[in-house]
Amino acid sequence: MYLRGSKWKMTKRRRKPANPLTILLLVALIGGGLYFNQVVVPAMPAPFAATPTITRSPESFLNEAESYFKEGKLVLAIDSYQQAILADPGNPGPFLDLARAQIYTGDYQNAKINAENAALLNPDNSQAHAIRAWALNSMGESLEAEAAVKKAIEFDPNNALAYAIYTEILLDRGNYDDVEAAIAKSRKAQELAPSALETYRARGYVLLYTGNYAEAVQEYKSAIAINDKLWDLHYSLGAAYRLNGEYDLAVNELLNAVALNPTNTEIITELSRTHSTQGEYPKAIQYAEQAVAIDPSQARLHGNLGVLLYKNGDYAGAIKELSLVVHGGTTEEGVAVKGVPLEPGTVADNYYSIYALSLTKSDRCGEALPVLQLILSNIAEDEVAYYNATEGMNYCMETLGTPMPRAEATPTP
Repeated sequence: MYLRGSKWKMTKRRRKPANPLTILLLVALIGGGLYFNQVVVPAMPAPFAATPTITRSPESFLNEAESYFKEGKLVLAIDSYQQAILADPGNPGPFLDLARAQIYTGDYQNAKINAENAALLNPDNSQAHAIRAWALNSMGESLEAEAAVKKAIEFDPNNALAYAIYTEILLDRGNYDDVEAAIAKSRKAQELAPSALETYRARGYVLLYTGNYAEAVQEYKSAIAINDKLWDLHYSLGAAYRLNGEYDLAVNELLNAVALNPTNTEIITELSRTHSTQGEYPKAIQYAEQAVAIDPSQARLHGNLGVLLYKNGDYAGAIKELSLVVHGGTTEEGVAVKGVPLEPGTVADNYYSIYALSLTKSDRCGEALPVLQLILSNIAEDEVAYYNATEGMNYCMETLGTPMPRAEATPTP
């Protein structure tokens, strides 16, 4: 039977042969898909997940910090100690290392804070209390410092650092009665840790304080042999050399200190004193002016400059600088300077009496007399100041043609 009108045929149509390139392409696409699903996708991070970073161990930061510290790169050492703390905030050790480095840079407030952080983590940590005492003493907080160092020794009677720091606390108070105790503390530190840097430092300080300058030189040289990149050791050695009459060596050490800490006015002032001791007033004045330029608000820096100007015969310059010490005031650049109250020692011997003598030699006795009378009436026990004031008073009385009034010391309360 046939179907009319049908377009279908019962015969099979032959297929065209497949293109080999097409087959290869399909195989490649399938293979690529399988690789993506099985290899790439598992390795991809989850959406919004944090990107993994390479972390360093706290020990690596501490080793780096110690290396920087020995090289005298204290700023870099401090940064590495801070990184060690971030990596292991529960360990009191890096806090103490950081505080010690900060003391050597003069950052006493943060040193105190980090020592206290260490004590919070471990209240019985003797070293934490010792370093806190060190920072407090450097800030002038003598009573708190002594309480802290006593606590350090209570927790560890064999803590050599605590005895070394106690030595400095006692000497910095300036009481003659404390000297024997300070010597004993330094000896105890020496007994416990004879080769420690801070032991040499404490012994040097005691010997310098008691006038044993040659021996002090040896102690500071031993400390520098351990670490020659700490400015305060070169500064102290320079001072010891100056007091021992070895001026060239003193200048060399002080210049080493300046190289390590170029904006420290203590070092620059010591350089000015060294040149002044040799009668080299122009050089001394140059360094004194440099110190004032760094910190013009400090009255004592103006005082040092004023005394040097007086010794160099510049009475007008001396009056200008010493007036800021005696009366306070404002520099030409508009910086406020707070005056220093009269007290025995350097303030009376140099600043007040030389200010008055500068006024008398400039024929300004009307301004000089009140200052001279202030010295004679209040600190007659200071022989140097009393002598200078008497000389100034005699000069003014002769100039004015009147007898010198008799000075009466103010009764001791």
